Amino acid sequence: MVGPVLAAQWGYLPGFVWIVIGACLAGAVHDFVILWASVRQDGLSLPEIARANIGPLSGVTTSIATLFIIVTILASVAIVVVNALSESAWGMFTIVVTIPAALLTGLWMYKIRPGKVGEASVIGVVIVLLGVFLGRTFAASGAASWLLFDKPTLSIMLPVYAFIASVLPVWVLMCPRDYLSSYMKIGVMMVLAVGIFLVHPVLKMPATTPFIGGGGPVISGKVWPFVCIVIMCGALSGFHALISSGTTPKMINRESDIRVIGFGAMVVEGFVAVTALVAACALPPGDYFAINVAQDKPGQRAAYVRMVETAGTQHGWDLSPKDLPRLEEGTQEKLVGRVGGAVTLAAGMSEIFTKLPGMKTMMSYWYHFVIMFEALFILTLLETGTRVARFVFQEAVASFNPKAAIGGKPRWWINVGMSGATAFCWGYLLYTGNINTLWRMLGISNQLLAVIALAVGTTYLLNHAPKRAYALCTGIPFAFVVVTVFTAGVQSIQGWWRAIPAAEPGEQFSLQLMCWLASIMLVLTSAIVVDAVRKWYSILRGPAAGISPAAAVEPT
Repeated sequence: MVGPVLAAQWGYLPGFVWIVIGACLAGAVHDFVILWASVRQDGLSLPEIARANIGPLSGVTTSIATLFIIVTILASVAIVVVNALSESAWGMFTIVVTIPAALLTGLWMYKIRPGKVGEASVIGVVIVLLGVFLGRTFAASGAASWLLFDKPTLSIMLPVYAFIASVLPVWVLMCPRDYLSSYMKIGVMMVLAVGIFLVHPVLKMPATTPFIGGGGPVISGKVWPFVCIVIMCGALSGFHALISSGTTPKMINRESDIRVIGFGAMVVEGFVAVTALVAACALPPGDYFAINVAQDKPGQRAAYVRMVETAGTQHGWDLSPKDLPRLEEGTQEKLVGRVGGAVTLAAGMSEIFTKLPGMKTMMSYWYHFVIMFEALFILTLLETGTRVARFVFQEAVASFNPKAAIGGKPRWWINVGMSGATAFCWGYLLYTGNINTLWRMLGISNQLLAVIALAVGTTYLLNHAPKRAYALCTGIPFAFVVVTVFTAGVQSIQGWWRAIPAAEPGEQFSLQLMCWLASIMLVLTSAIVVDAVRKWYSILRGPAAGISPAAAVEPT
């Protein structure tokens, strides 16, 4: 949901077009085919599917690339939470309360009253909502300073938390809190959708802005290829392939559910992305940029002022804040310079909610409820992603040492060590990065993972589909995404490398690291793409016969 908010700097039209086309023709197909392939192959993970259908080279390369990609993804999404919760006692209080709520829910379900899901759900949801309502009282009390943390401190706390959560049994914290957060996600999205239809907010952001040619203050690249990089979840997300393979197949009751879960859920996510885009674009453009442009340092503040002046003199576009003081008073938070998209989304959504009957005085509660919803979603991703990295590592090591296989009861130090290494790596990137570099890295790495998944899916369809023409369903999106993500990757590397001489000493190494990481991921993905094309050529030269009866089912 953050991607559409950041993409609003180019106007509402580019993001809307990419969400609609991407979700229907790329993202939903991507999720469906990988889920279908994994179900048909006994729940294999993406690297194992690549190994089975393309070859050992692609299998090993996919494992290595996946590890690099997961690390960059986790660092990039974590910075959204850091920017949203920094110096916010109310926001931190709501998140802290969810930990005992999840622990009690898990204990109730599994130990105290096994099987009493309804009772545990009521208890957990009530505690979570109490955290939102009592947060205001806590923030006004003398104890508020206990939960006031700056960005560097939060950048250390998050990876430490993710490490602890990832080594605990899943029923203790991760599953119950993810279960509770699902209520928050569904509730927020339903209320937002109803609110948009009832309130009918006017889109104050123009269809396109002067930043479509590049030089934007939020994301500095041109609208293409970067709108396809910035908006991932909601249009096309390679991270979905990691969940669609290995994890989701173990929860599928019957194959007919794949269409709803794989394809349908992605279409719904596209709808959610559109609502997020509407919430951001309903804010006055001056307020949008005042929130989304960093202004912590004197140089950043000066750059923001120049941007506002340039927009007025060269483009006749007034970017002075309009409703920002009222929004800050209503949310009871400082909003200026809170980059990352989460704060903008929460402010836009709370503005819509308060226009519903009886909600005029509830802006601060709605704002912090949305912040909690976004933070819970990302925290779950951090926990899950750290676990997935450990699983992928174990699969890769299993190729050389069978004792490290997931099903072979790996020693505890392998689990703890890999979780710790993963958390340290993405924690370092989080501590040294910023939203512009990290979100670009997230988009590049995530869409490179989508390239890998689409290559694997195309190969699987060529091998198993009753008609080879079905492979075009993934082959066409594959071609588009390859061109898009490699263009974005090369342009980003060139831009970061040129920025190194003028950067501060502390930022120079971070930019160099980003260049090397992006280059490594591009090289690894290139190797998989070449290997996949080689495999396609070999398949297409042979006869179409030989498809197993079990696989010869019309895909739906």
